[in-house]
Amino acid sequence: MEYAGSYRLDACLGSGGMGVVHLARSASGLRLAVKVVHQQYAADPEFRARFRQEVAAARRVSGAFTAPVVDADPDAERPWMATSYIPGPTLAEQVKNNGPMAPAELRRLTAGLAEALRDIHRAGVVHRDLKPGNVLLTDNGPKVIDFGISRPVDSDLRTETGKLIGSPPYMAPEQFQRPREVGPAADVFALGSLLVHAATGRGPFDSDSPYIVAYQVVHDEADLVGLPADLAPLVGRCLAKEPGKRPTPDEIMSELRPPSYEADAFIPAQRRSVERPLPTPGEEQRTHVGGHARSGREPASAAERSAQEPKREPAGPRTAAGRRRRVKWPALAIGAVVLVYGGLWAAQGFGDTRTPSAGPRGSDAAAAEAVAFEPWRAAAIADAAEPGVAPACSYTPGVSGVSATLLCSTRGVAAARLDPVDGRVIWSRGAGAESTSVPVVSGGLVHAVLTTSHGSRLHAYKKDDGTQVWSKDLSGYRGGVHHAGDTVLLVNGDGRVRALNGATGGTRWERPLAGHTYPVLALHSAGTGHSYAAEQSDDGRTTLVSAVEPESGEVAWQRRLDGFLTPVATEGGALFLSSLDKDSMTDAVVRYDPASGDVRRIALPYLLPEAQFAVRDSTAYLLARGGTMLALDTTRKGENAEPRWELETDVARSSRPVVTAGDRLYFSAADGQLITVDTADGTLVGRTKPRLLSGKLAYMSTLPAPATAPGRVYAGAPDGSVFAVDSENPGTW
Repeated sequence: MEYAGSYRLDACLGSGGMGVVHLARSASGLRLAVKVVHQQYAADPEFRARFRQEVAAARRVSGAFTAPVVDADPDAERPWMATSYIPGPTLAEQVKNNGPMAPAELRRLTAGLAEALRDIHRAGVVHRDLKPGNVLLTDNGPKVIDFGISRPVDSDLRTETGKLIGSPPYMAPEQFQRPREVGPAADVFALGSLLVHAATGRGPFDSDSPYIVAYQVVHDEADLVGLPADLAPLVGRCLAKEPGKRPTPDEIMSELRPPSYEADAFIPAQRRSVERPLPTPGEEQRTHVGGHARSGREPASAAERSAQEPKREPAGPRTAAGRRRRVKWPALAIGAVVLVYGGLWAAQGFGDTRTPSAGPRGSDAAAAEAVAFEPWRAAAIADAAEPGVAPACSYTPGVSGVSATLLCSTRGVAAARLDPVDGRVIWSRGAGAESTSVPVVSGGLVHAVLTTSHGSRLHAYKKDDGTQVWSKDLSGYRGGVHHAGDTVLLVNGDGRVRALNGATGGTRWERPLAGHTYPVLALHSAGTGHSYAAEQSDDGRTTLVSAVEPESGEVAWQRRLDGFLTPVATEGGALFLSSLDKDSMTDAVVRYDPASGDVRRIALPYLLPEAQFAVRDSTAYLLARGGTMLALDTTRKGENAEPRWELETDVARSSRPVVTAGDRLYFSAADGQLITVDTADGTLVGRTKPRLLSGKLAYMSTLPAPATAPGRVYAGAPDGSVFAVDSENPGTW
């Protein structure tokens, strides 16, 4: 076999139980690792299903700790998957060729793999085959590969009776005893076995016979001789027989924090950063398709635009077809190369670090906010906040003499209120929080989820001074907390929905939703007043969508739509949903009008991984992992409507986009940049400088979206800060 799809297969990198891995190159010269299923398994429906699941799992977790999936064809005559080629030895090769790891190397490996498992599990995937041969060692830390027998937590693909799936020395007891109940804790057990191998060159359960190893795993104590004394207790807990007694990846990382947790240990030689100007004329980063104006209004005139925003030179010439060239943003590939900004930012400083006052300034703050605004940066939202995580913020406008409310949270702080004018911390609560859910105002109170090792609780605080009013234990609920105006919706373990009064915490109503077994509350719309529940069919071909009245629990309407859909936005009474294909790639936008019953499916011109949505003026803006952005007119007829414009940002990971009036779209990048794009034509308008913690790029499974207010934008950055910029002059950021 010379080709897999369009990729020519060169050298053989290795062979495994399911297939052969080849070195290949894309048309652009990118080196790839292409896995091709063995011929004898290509006709086996079970192996095809397993391979299809491997592709889906690898795509779900592509990120800082895995090899990103570039392309795949699970339905080919011989199924194949192409991922980025990552040079570096496996852990098995490293130990075999160089002997056991030194204690410092072992601690860094432990921290890196714990962080990898955390994000794999957050993506809803259990690896089930973590072993030295499936860990690559690189300058940027360990990479976990081979998701061949992994599965989503909710997968229906089960292990066959009598068939051993996994590698016995690294399998947890429950994988032998209760294979249908294997969960994330099994990966933690495998991590413990892997660390013993890295430290000693052998496993904690050692025998030439897999049957004896299986007996030892289930019944015998692990052999930890040779482990560093300070790591042995932690590894021993990872190897506990009962899954519930093993630490979580977050708990493992907590025990390895400074001075032992060296996050920069895998970062290659650091490079000095440079100032990066905005694109010069002729280098505008967009492809404007067809020259369409936005629906419902004409573009602003040149005079009006020059009065509203920084002066821009005209774009480069169009081609004969009316298209602009798609040009990538220079020096923004933050997912591929980590630029170090620590020295630059240390020299500049980060602005004032004011002492928090006892309370807000009420109407005085609102008046000052309306009169003047200067960009600011709050160095940390509270002393208890842990650096390395970007704070998540929400903004509530002031009304009737009540000042506006800027609320933020981060790891270490469940909720903090900041002065929108200057970033002054008014109060903060929930020290020790591990959650970064966005605090919001509900029932006149500030609501925040405080998650610790003891569980999660919803807390309600007074806006003026942060005094706690009530709290609610969230154990027994699934799907998180869904705020719907002054009502809080929770889903019980049996699928019943409970509604709480946001002001008092009392129960408004509790009942199952008609037609649903386990509904997922995906969206609340202030415009329609409804919350939207979705539940996909077992085969993923249809989705039941319900519009619920939060205060009464009545179902306003219900419709079963084709496809694996998730509600993402509403506008003008219409509901917009994202559509995923069988490999969890976004393939379409669906627009449903409940008043007319009209369903419109707008297929994307190509598949997008993990696309996030914003909608305004009937245009859907999609921002995918990897930086691709599309603007789609959802009112045009035909399922293959041409995009208004396309943009390649080269931002490997980003927040959800936020769209505001005045042709502005905002999103945050993983290095702390706040970026804005002109929604009329896809032009880059402005971006802030990166805000990294000591020049280091920490990985977060999700990035918080910026919060917008009239004339300004608020965002959090990985250095732990919250900052505000003037939205009227993005060219000066």
